[in-house]
Amino acid sequence: MSVQTPPTLQELTVHSLLRNEAMAMSYLGELPAVLFPKVFKEAFARRHNNLVKEMVAVLPFPCLPVGALMEIPNLKTYQALLDGIDMGLKEEFHHREKNLKILDLRNVHHAFWNICAGEGKSSCSSETLDKKQVVKVFPRYVLRQRLRVIVDLCLKLSLNEAQAYFLSWVQQRKSSLYFCYIKMTIWSLPFQDIKGILNVFDTEHITELELHTKWTLLQLGYFAHYFGQMRNLRKLILAPLHMRTFSTVERTMVRETRSVNNFISQFSQFNCLQHLFISQVHFLRVQMNQILGCLMTRLETLSVTNYVTSQGNLNSFACCQSLFQLKHLDLRETVLYSLDLMPLRALLHKVEDTLEILELEGCRMIDSQLNAPLPALRQCSQLTKINLYKNDFSMHILRALLQHTANWNKIVVEQYPAPLECYDELSHVSRERFSQLCSQLMATLRTIRQPKNITFLTKMCQTCAKHCVYTQVTRLCRCWH
Repeated sequence: MSVQTPPTLQELTVHSLLRNEAMAMSYLGELPAVLFPKVFKEAFARRHNNLVKEMVAVLPFPCLPVGALMEIPNLKTYQALLDGIDMGLKEEFHHREKNLKILDLRNVHHAFWNICAGEGKSSCSSETLDKKQVVKVFPRYVLRQRLRVIVDLCLKLSLNEAQAYFLSWVQQRKSSLYFCYIKMTIWSLPFQDIKGILNVFDTEHITELELHTKWTLLQLGYFAHYFGQMRNLRKLILAPLHMRTFSTVERTMVRETRSVNNFISQFSQFNCLQHLFISQVHFLRVQMNQILGCLMTRLETLSVTNYVTSQGNLNSFACCQSLFQLKHLDLRETVLYSLDLMPLRALLHKVEDTLEILELEGCRMIDSQLNAPLPALRQCSQLTKINLYKNDFSMHILRALLQHTANWNKIVVEQYPAPLECYDELSHVSRERFSQLCSQLMATLRTIRQPKNITFLTKMCQTCAKHCVYTQVTRLCRCWH
């Protein structure tokens, strides 16, 4: 029979207050600060909306990181939260000290709920909050005058009730509160709707933007004005961005070209960009070198995937200083077949002391191409992961690659294609050859170093659409079972 731990005096007090909401509200002025976070958290979870509203209005702390409590927000409770902000701004509250300076609506873990519950008001000052979660670029006059509302926005074609209510609330209070978003995700929302939102929020404070749209190139050009204001952007994700217009009118084509150039020129405004992800943005195909050339910072991550590149773009990799401290290079599904990979070799030499992840899956490379970067690959001593799946390499070149990896002391994950000798004339996998050749490659590697997590993968089976996998043992596709 298990023995249950009896509730603490603090827990009993909280439960007692929440059993009688009217009594709890009458005692808010006398509620010890050490109990405030616990009572608020329970009131929010149990949807005691009147109590939530009153507690927000008299909160004794400078920051309320309530976003962590709203994974699935209840509209009535959300409204009560915002009503509490309004109540605190009313004239009858002006004689009180304005403790609340930041309303944080981001869904991130915050030390506030742990620290304050155990250590009292003195431990809940802004200095004890996670410094990475506190925005530090606000003008000084804002710090003195306005309550800051910090939020991450995920905007889709259809907003949920809580988002719609919040955006309406924001529009009505943009002159009395200071709104900023840290992370913004846009999924196919009409440009006019985005424009209205961007005119309320200060784009200077956004640090992460994920952009998926069906805008025309002309609309993308109009967005460039706001895009260039995001000077503190650290992470940028661009997915398919525009609707093809197939215009044949010369005047329209000139305007579209000007719009693309205007959008690209904004990259020179980013003073903090560290992570750049571009996938299937084909209108940037011939301008990739322009983007990389105008960056003001050195990237840690460059991901260009599902892309048809040119020799010119690849050549630019070797001379763009923005790439010379890369930790993560991802070119998955970017077709490199028939290209000269010597520029890639030059880039790998530049980043041999920093590169940790190299992903070249589905690049359709062949033996002669892998020969080019081999001397540089052997020097990449910081690698923790390499992915070469879905390339056409022979047994000879794979063995040569593995023999060049003695310096890979930190490698954890290795993903290689099965050697071409595994297949017959119809591109079917030979079970015996697959197992035998992969075993030989493993034996070759073990003479160099001890692998941790290594995988050889065949092409997709034409019958069952699965792959054969070799790790420490062979795992065949369904057709072999």
